[in-house]
Amino acid sequence: MALKVELKPNERIIIGTAVVRNCDQRTSLIIEGNAPILREKDILSPKSADSPAKLIYLTIQLMYIDGKVSENIGLYNKFVTDFQKAVPSSTKILMAIHNHILNGEFYKALKEAKQLLAYERKLFEHAARNSSVQQDPDSCPQPARA
Repeated sequence: MALKVELKPNERIIIGTAVVRNCDQRTSLIIEGNAPILREKDILSPKSADSPAKLIYLTIQLMYIDGKVSENIGLYNKFVTDFQKAVPSSTKILMAIHNHILNGEFYKALKEAKQLLAYERKLFEHAARNSSVQQDPDSCPQPARA
């Protein structure tokens, strides 16, 4: 079955291990075959993997694009274990991702990992809202004196 992909001007896409960049016009590609395909909006660079969920996403992306599952699965398992210990409420999402990994469905695992990224972002936003640092020392409560 063929996949039709519309590319915006200068948009990139990974097909197999090759990066294809569109020129300055909108274009369509019809891709036939079973090569891994990842649009630019779904690509995470190693430099951008600056959070635990992004590290999980990046290792899945590497397994999907490179096909080197055995070389990346140990790192993936470590990141997932650490994340689950830190955020037990993420277990349902992590299990869904892991089921796709076990079935060799890496693109589906990446889609599920996007939910993990959104969940992590919500946790960070919640933490930022609830951690108000008081800058005025006079507004800090003083200990009671005996």
